[in-house]
Amino acid sequence: MDNSSKVRRPERSGGRLTWRKAVLKEARQETATARTLVLDVEDWPGHLPGQHVDLRLTAEDGYTAQRNYSIASASGLEITVQRLDDGEVSPYLTDVWEVGQPIELRGPIGGWFVWRPTDPAPVQLMAGGSGVVPLMAMIRSRAEHGVKTPFRLLYSVRTPEDVIYADELRRRARDDRGLDVQYVYTRVRGSRVGLADVNTHAWPADFKPNVFVCGPTGFVETVADIMVALGHDARGVKTERYG
Repeated sequence: MDNSSKVRRPERSGGRLTWRKAVLKEARQETATARTLVLDVEDWPGHLPGQHVDLRLTAEDGYTAQRNYSIASASGLEITVQRLDDGEVSPYLTDVWEVGQPIELRGPIGGWFVWRPTDPAPVQLMAGGSGVVPLMAMIRSRAEHGVKTPFRLLYSVRTPEDVIYADELRRRARDDRGLDVQYVYTRVRGSRVGLADVNTHAWPADFKPNVFVCGPTGFVETVADIMVALGHDARGVKTERYG
């Protein structure tokens, strides 16, 4: 059964999302700078792949810091955080936060940059760096629901050591029929993703795929422009950016 039909609307109070208490249940190191956090949230309403959550930290002196993170899981609640050396929140989440400690959370948030397993159209995923996180939720949801929708992922990352979910992506590319994964190692080859990469590894426009592009602003703008130049309908190219 398609569990996405069971996703409830997040609880709201006065038109705003309600903050919930979350506890760190498990943590996994993905790369030298990226950490996956498995959260235990009471009465989590469920989510669609591509949605995100807000996290809020409160210091002893009352100072608060809030950040938004994409959901990485198909079910349950996992996020993957990339540490920014000059960041205010990410160093705590990647290096300090321990299992059993609480945090405040609200969500799920977002209804446009989402994929539904009932949609039969081919899917083109384009990731830059940690932009792979919400796209991984889509890949995992595809497998969890047992659908055969053709998926392609083009993942731009500096080096092989920077690939988030490297082992899982390798396994899924081998075992999940209809999933194709291609990498562009920009630092290794000395250039960014360009027209030739997209033209070679993305679905052609006449396939009318659902396109999801996520990553740094420059990457997203470049890739989205290339897709439109190759004939894809701009309305079908959904983007999410950071930085």
